[in-house]
Amino acid sequence: MNRYLFCGICLMLTGLPATAQHRVQVEGLKEEVEIYRDTWGINHIYAANEPDLFFAQGYSAAKDRLFQFELWRRQATGTVSEILGPSERKRDIGLRLFKYRGDMQKELSHYHPNSAAIIQAYVNGVNACIDEANRNPDTLPVEFKMLNIRPQKWTPEIVISRHQGLLGNIEDELKTGRAVAAAGARQVSDLLYFHPRQPDLRLDPSITREMLSHDILELYKASHRPLTFGPEHSAYVENRREDKDGSNNWIVSGSRTASGFPHLANDPHRSVSLPALRYVVHLSAPGWNVIGGGEPVIPGVSIGHNEHGAWGLTIFETDFEDLYVYDLNPRKLSQYQYKGRWEEMQTIREEIKIKGQAPEKVDLRYTRHGPVVYIDTLNKKGYAVRCAWLEPGGAPYLASLRFNQAESWEEFREATRYSHVPAENMIWADRHGDTGWQVVGLAPVRKNFSGMVPIPGDGRFEWSGYLPMLERPNSHNPPEGFLATANENVTPPGYSHWDAVGYLWSDPFRGDRIREVLAAKDKMTLQDHQALQTDYFSLPASELVPLLSGLKFGDSLTENARKRLETWDYRLEPDAVEAGIYAMWERKLSQEATAALVPAELKGLVSLQLKKLIQWIKNPESPIQDKTAFLTVTFEKAIAELVKKLGDDPEKWQYGQAAYKHTRLTHPLSDFLSSEEQEAMNLGPLPRGGNSYTPNATGGIDTQRHGATFRVIIDTGDWDKTLMTLSPGQSGDPASPFYSNLFESWAQDTYFPAYFSKDKVEAHTYEKTVLTKKK
Repeated sequence: MNRYLFCGICLMLTGLPATAQHRVQVEGLKEEVEIYRDTWGINHIYAANEPDLFFAQGYSAAKDRLFQFELWRRQATGTVSEILGPSERKRDIGLRLFKYRGDMQKELSHYHPNSAAIIQAYVNGVNACIDEANRNPDTLPVEFKMLNIRPQKWTPEIVISRHQGLLGNIEDELKTGRAVAAAGARQVSDLLYFHPRQPDLRLDPSITREMLSHDILELYKASHRPLTFGPEHSAYVENRREDKDGSNNWIVSGSRTASGFPHLANDPHRSVSLPALRYVVHLSAPGWNVIGGGEPVIPGVSIGHNEHGAWGLTIFETDFEDLYVYDLNPRKLSQYQYKGRWEEMQTIREEIKIKGQAPEKVDLRYTRHGPVVYIDTLNKKGYAVRCAWLEPGGAPYLASLRFNQAESWEEFREATRYSHVPAENMIWADRHGDTGWQVVGLAPVRKNFSGMVPIPGDGRFEWSGYLPMLERPNSHNPPEGFLATANENVTPPGYSHWDAVGYLWSDPFRGDRIREVLAAKDKMTLQDHQALQTDYFSLPASELVPLLSGLKFGDSLTENARKRLETWDYRLEPDAVEAGIYAMWERKLSQEATAALVPAELKGLVSLQLKKLIQWIKNPESPIQDKTAFLTVTFEKAIAELVKKLGDDPEKWQYGQAAYKHTRLTHPLSDFLSSEEQEAMNLGPLPRGGNSYTPNATGGIDTQRHGATFRVIIDTGDWDKTLMTLSPGQSGDPASPFYSNLFESWAQDTYFPAYFSKDKVEAHTYEKTVLTKKK
């Protein structure tokens, strides 16, 4: 089957019935709302007014993801230990420590002129769903019954929680500080891939190696780690630390497309999870007509289009966080030294309820810089994290509400001023022919330090405010006729505000490959965008494999493996033996380089990026003294590993298989299920290709852990031609026909149509629901 065909056949596989219609009475509506659920599970919501529109969005999203909503609520409120016991105590402390505690009115009104009312309407819809479920507990999804809990009410404070955002580099900052303390700034700088400039990594003399050796960020890490259930700790929410998160997006002007209208493509890369992180919705009401993807627990659409234009995002690496180290008053450890004086920490006392034991009182402390994460009582030192995302307007993606109503590049760019978190490459394309790129996100200006290592909190190292949003990198109608970003450094060489631009970026391979394809294609079609989003071509392979040509191996199995790569097309396709050979060699290159070149005291603190390693291999002057020996040994070890893993028959070394590269989704409560229930509720394995460096990014060793579960391709000349992917489905309820209906089609890199016009929606409706006022 052609991998770029629509996945319309997926409905035949699920056995869905013909269109069903029903009416539901709910408390809180002003007028009737129609919800058309299409054959792929997407809700198209038509309301007569704005409050009802967002009420219905909250109601319908909660219907699909009620357990996911409850887990979000518990993390936002720091109440996980109530259901999982004392093992989650530190998570709850960390969640409460980093809770937004600023001016709530200013916060709620930041994201949109009507955002306070929109968020409240959304919360009302969520609560209407929760009330309905609690009145009929037999209808609750199975997870509630397994944990013996009920969903509880939401508030606007839960919507604006920052707990699951892509927030900063504080863990890397501490690691780098420890590495510098152990080996010196010069050696650490030589190992890391900084570009386009080198940061100052020198530690202040007052900060010692011993001081940084404590588990300083325990509470911070606890608040961000994956929420797990059962003895095997099967992951539920994404582990954003396991792989560097990435995304791809690009815009193409109408002069370079087959339709003559600008195109936009976006595939954000996050955790591959069950249920999905992303959720797709179509919102239509007076002043609103927008479709696209976002997170189910947030009103609006983060990536998508309205009637006028389309927008997308990728992460633009920005350092939102700094770790401050204080001298504490030996007589009173709640006081820290700042500019020669003792300042008192602010203290908030809270009670944490813990399943199976008495409630616990905890003191949450704050300095002028932020939450206090650790107090060293022996050495009289304190540590606090300054977070830009705790400023008003720091809730991830909520400012998308302004994008949803933009009608032009100028309106879109003005809306980006309110997008504080995360820092992103925002792109735009519209029917008028305009395309544009604007970097968004709060960017602290550091005049006398890099932000790459911990700093004293005595007043010598302060942020000089934030760079004005519209002074961040941007472009309008790029002269090349296209623009692409993939988390690599895309800052223009002549840019003037380098003190607000970071140093560490993703490897440039995905972005370079995308630009290579876009530059070579004169008239892009939607099928071309599909091929590029799902492209398994490896630029690193194209650089590394030719280096094997001069080598000879005495072992025939190894020599034949090398010869197979001579005619390989560098594509990590699932059915390719050559892909299996190369992928293992790439792993061994990184493993052996780390073992040989990273000193023992820096293991676990410094990670070698592949771009840096390739530079070393190709550079005559590098830490790798004998390149031939290094390439030979790593290739031999790769073949030995393949034999151990898959046997000595090379024809069985295909890359995409259950024993090698695959996708497998595990239900969050899988450890509590019988084998029969696991078979029904867990998904996969299914073959995958690619790796972290291919445009079709499939991060993770063997099992894909990260990548694009949601994709969108938009031709601004015809909104009904919009294409999407979503894995595994819209619903998180295993009893729903939309729990996994899109999983196989996504794994096969196929798309479904995201219809926009009412007649197309009606023609592809699976179920129609009319929400009416409760009498």
